[in-house]
Amino acid sequence: MLHDLGIIMLVAGAISLLCKWLKQPVVLGYIVAGILAGPYVCGSEWVNVENAEAWGQVGVIFLLFTLGLEFSFKKLLKMGSTAFIGCLTIVVGMMGSGFMLGRMMGWSEMNSLFLGGMLCMSSTTIVFKALDDLGLRQHKFAEICFGILVVEDLFAVVLMVLLASIAVNQQFDGVEMLAQVGKLMAYLILWFVAGITLIPSLLRKCREHLNDETMTIVALGLCLGMVLVAKMAGFSEALGAFVMGSILSETVECERIEKLMSPIKNLFGAIFFVSVGMMIAPATLAEYWLPILIITLTVIFGQIIFATLGITLSGQPMKIAMQSAFALTQVGEFAFIIAQFGESIGVTEKFLYPVVVAVSVITTFLTPYTIRLAQPAYGLLEKVLPKKFFTLLGKLQQGKTTVVQQGIMRQLLKKVGISVAVYGIVSGFVIMLYQQFLSGWIVGAMSAVLPENLEWVSRLVALSGLLLLLSPFLYKIISAHKNAPEAQQLRQDSTYKRAGLIALNVARNVLVMMFIIGCIGRYFNLTLGLLIVAAVAIVVVITLSSKIHKQSSDIEKRFIDNLSAREREQEENRSVRREVEDKFLNYDLHLADFDLDPQSLYCGHQLMNLDVRRSCGVNIVRIVRGGVNINAPGGRERLYPHDRIVVAGSDEQIKRFGQELATSVVSGKEQQHSGRVATFSLEQLQVSPEMPFCGQTLADSRLGERAQCVVLGIEHNGVTTMNPAANVVLNEGDTLILAGETEKIKGLVN
Repeated sequence: MLHDLGIIMLVAGAISLLCKWLKQPVVLGYIVAGILAGPYVCGSEWVNVENAEAWGQVGVIFLLFTLGLEFSFKKLLKMGSTAFIGCLTIVVGMMGSGFMLGRMMGWSEMNSLFLGGMLCMSSTTIVFKALDDLGLRQHKFAEICFGILVVEDLFAVVLMVLLASIAVNQQFDGVEMLAQVGKLMAYLILWFVAGITLIPSLLRKCREHLNDETMTIVALGLCLGMVLVAKMAGFSEALGAFVMGSILSETVECERIEKLMSPIKNLFGAIFFVSVGMMIAPATLAEYWLPILIITLTVIFGQIIFATLGITLSGQPMKIAMQSAFALTQVGEFAFIIAQFGESIGVTEKFLYPVVVAVSVITTFLTPYTIRLAQPAYGLLEKVLPKKFFTLLGKLQQGKTTVVQQGIMRQLLKKVGISVAVYGIVSGFVIMLYQQFLSGWIVGAMSAVLPENLEWVSRLVALSGLLLLLSPFLYKIISAHKNAPEAQQLRQDSTYKRAGLIALNVARNVLVMMFIIGCIGRYFNLTLGLLIVAAVAIVVVITLSSKIHKQSSDIEKRFIDNLSAREREQEENRSVRREVEDKFLNYDLHLADFDLDPQSLYCGHQLMNLDVRRSCGVNIVRIVRGGVNINAPGGRERLYPHDRIVVAGSDEQIKRFGQELATSVVSGKEQQHSGRVATFSLEQLQVSPEMPFCGQTLADSRLGERAQCVVLGIEHNGVTTMNPAANVVLNEGDTLILAGETEKIKGLVN
């Protein structure tokens, strides 16, 4: 395997340099390099296909781990309906198009189904790389693209589970599908809740010991540990890596972990994409050139049509929708994983994998060009379509923003439903783990020391332990949002019939009783009447116990604190408060942050000399310097290295300012050539009567300000004093020992 890894890395290194020189996406180069260096071109003795696949699987794990670090459930919820409606439209449209296209080309149902799954997801890596290269990350549509890509990444994990179920059964089983989805969602929710409750607290307690080396090892250990847990639970290793990444993305250490994982991501990303290329047979590509061309056109036009439709229906302007759609016209990395999975379990034919990879290569290459075509395409539509169409579209968007919110009871049901679902799933997993690992051991240990006629005591102790573990979560099912503002408003409304609230509370208590009856039934064979009586009694104890209430509150508080810790820290470090930024948006203005590079020509200049408002149209509203905010800086304010500049303006103005700021950065050689880099040296200067500071004290002479130098010593009457005091008088004939810029020190003579 070491030989194969060496080949992969040598090829990846060479091709990455070539792609940078040609200004092409590196991912594209990796795949092409893998094809050229693979066994189908250079022979099987050159590279072992099985070893290349093994390295590719390792690469998938770390790719999905770093993808999870960029994933955030809170960011996803903040996107509102746009991301969900847009993603749903794309997925349904592209899966249907892919399936029908496969059937029209004479492919089997399974090949067509997997083809549809591969075509419905775009590439997060390629989209963000292209937007960065084109300087469009600050535009409105970039945020929409991010939201849709996040939902697609989450859906891809679900899709892999569904395709696995369909592939094994060789038919679509609705019950099996729901069971698999339920199992997957329960797994995600359980580990997300458990991870957010425990892992941030652990990292916070160990923070002083977590240097970069230790943090890297801990993060990788958590990643691979979750990989093992996912495998034991019957899920893929990739899912486990994604889950741990999403858990760590909610910690305050996320940015640090992302930075530390960046080299590992680049390393294993290169390994994965080169290994993907090595498994492609050029002969297969030549044989299936027509399907490749047809699928490529389907991806490009299908993504544009369905993404534009979905984003427009969510209430976004059509121009923004088209810009987003034109950025999503490629096949994502998950397509390789799905294709590899289908081939590994033997449900898809071998030609499908290289065909999809070829489509991905072509669409990746075309992505920067399709993004640039969005504006001309919208301008063409404005000319072709009647004005009534855009008027009707504007009314639709206006209606989306003025729709009346849901009723109070519906809002309360939504809150309660989410809480009950989460705590119910957690309770189910607690029961499962307790039964598998603790229950038998407790019963066996106590039965060994108790008389045979008291064997029931061991079962009672085991049952009590289970109920004690469950009690905080059962309490939350009973009491969650009981005093929510919606519930209080309904209670205070004299015209409201209390039947709805009563029915809701009864339903929650019945659900808890069902959990308790299920637990009791595992240990004792009682009649239904006795089970109900026992369950009612335990519910009363759980409801009235202050200790259980405190435990439940502590667990929930820890989870909420850990979940919002990173957001609180980010809000504290924000250049401008979010509510202020939202007010700017009402006037079609945006705020953007820029860090001033130490080698920028802007450094040291006053704002009135830079005059960025005239040249770029933006206003500098704040300068953040060393944690200190300089609000509405005046024209005499200077810029210094590492200042964070907060500017307000339109998308185009901010883009222009970013480009001008980037071009102001010069390299060391350029600085030296332009004379900006001065020589630093140690100089001796004799004080003469003509010098204005002769006869003054060292403090009054202000030599440091005059020549930007440091007075290291003074030689007077043959005696040298190093680091002289500020009250030392500079007399005629004294020799000063100065450290600073040579030219400025020599200027003191004049």
